Amino acid sequence: MLRVSGVSRSFGDVRALTDVSFDVAAGTMVALVGRSGSGKTTLLNVIGGLDRPDRGTVTIAGAEVTTLDEDGLSRLRRETVSYIFQTFGLIPVLSAAENVGAPLRLARVEPAERERRVATLLDLVGLTEHAQQRPGEMSGGQQQRVAIARALAGSPRLLIADEPTGQLDAETGRSVMALIRGVVESEGVTALVSTHDPVMMALADRVVRISDGRIVEC
Repeated sequence: MLRVSGVSRSFGDVRALTDVSFDVAAGTMVALVGRSGSGKTTLLNVIGGLDRPDRGTVTIAGAEVTTLDEDGLSRLRRETVSYIFQTFGLIPVLSAAENVGAPLRLARVEPAERERRVATLLDLVGLTEHAQQRPGEMSGGQQQRVAIARALAGSPRLLIADEPTGQLDAETGRSVMALIRGVVESEGVTALVSTHDPVMMALADRVVRISDGRIVEC
């Protein structure tokens, strides 16, 4: 599903990534582990096409991300790759159901199919009864569950999560991590999750460790 080959990225004199290479098999959950400043977020941004490497290639489901133009990258993020952010990234004025359905509206999915998919996803994350609540009326854990449901709306093949439990308390974080594990199994997606949480590492099929921009365990 994912192949990273010889990726390097610098910002001025700062080397963020150095010759990073690893593969991720389809249908697995991989924990990307490293201290703050180790290069995790830069690597995720390069993989998802939000940033371009100085050298190396990234291939997702057979598409070489590093050669795509802006239209190609937009299509990749709309159809193949989806993100879960630490800060949730929900639209405050929209309800949970409307937030989940937003990507489907952009994809011009028929209303009946859109409503069915939204209902299925809210049920998957245990928020059917909160469908009409707005983010400000929900707990942090509930907001992150909405964000997970929204990330799954377009049936992505690769789910990228950058410290998805960083804003949550320990108990809520464990619940969200278990949900992501369950989503990998029930939806058949591949997940790459950056974390420093031992619980997430235990739930992952594999751990990739990064230190000072280099892979030290794979």
